[in-house]
Amino acid sequence: MLARLIGQWLSDRLGQPYIIENRPGAGGNVATEAVVRASPDGYTLLMVSIPHAINATLYDKLNFNFIRDIAPVAGIMRAPGVMVLNPSVPAHTVPEFIAHVKANPGKVNMASAGNGTTGHVFGELFKFMTGLNMVHVPYRGGAPAMTDLLGGQVQVYFGPIAESIGYIRASRLRPLAVTTAARLDVLPDIPALAAFVPGYEASGWHGLGAPANTPREIVETLNKEINAAFADPKMKARLADLGGTVLAGSAADFGKLIAEETEKWAKVVRFASLKPE
Repeated sequence: MLARLIGQWLSDRLGQPYIIENRPGAGGNVATEAVVRASPDGYTLLMVSIPHAINATLYDKLNFNFIRDIAPVAGIMRAPGVMVLNPSVPAHTVPEFIAHVKANPGKVNMASAGNGTTGHVFGELFKFMTGLNMVHVPYRGGAPAMTDLLGGQVQVYFGPIAESIGYIRASRLRPLAVTTAARLDVLPDIPALAAFVPGYEASGWHGLGAPANTPREIVETLNKEINAAFADPKMKARLADLGGTVLAGSAADFGKLIAEETEKWAKVVRFASLKPE
């Protein structure tokens, strides 16, 4: 959805058709390798997101080095997460949940959309910083994870706000905290996890990348047009509908974010001894 939204914007601005090609497989690695091997002429681009930073350590052998082989073009959106519980869990705050898990080590199930996915590493970071013993239950996607969370087969889930907000508003899930460092406008009454676990911060993010050695003028043109989108009220509203906030800045800014996130999640992957499914 985000790729189509940005593709249409760029098409309107640049007068060139943008074709969105889905290349699923290996957590995004199949699509990444296709772009790495493409000509650096600006005609093949990659929708970059946090799994690319995670995959750099999660997979032992890749046919590319993401930071070396993909040129950052522009950030587009941050996608905060939210920590939600099945209402049967006897905890209404993060401290109460921590106390509950400590009193029941190994008995609380933490769902994710799969090994090494965004929600998984968000949860592992929480476990790492609190010393909690929770059982990770990976699913094949967010939908079945959410189904079992609603049914009580699992108790906690770190998921995208867009995925959970309807259930939160219907009181079918209990939100404890957002995963960002500060509260969010979309859930103003929900505290930030960092208020209880100092230093905790975890956000999804999306942006655009290109094959290495793409000419600087092409990168700068694309960056300029994407940043122009953030001044458009309709575009900002569409990004908000997708559960995100604007991630503006230069290509260098986006490259810095990618490098920092790759280093950050490498520590979590190693701590939890994560392996791809």
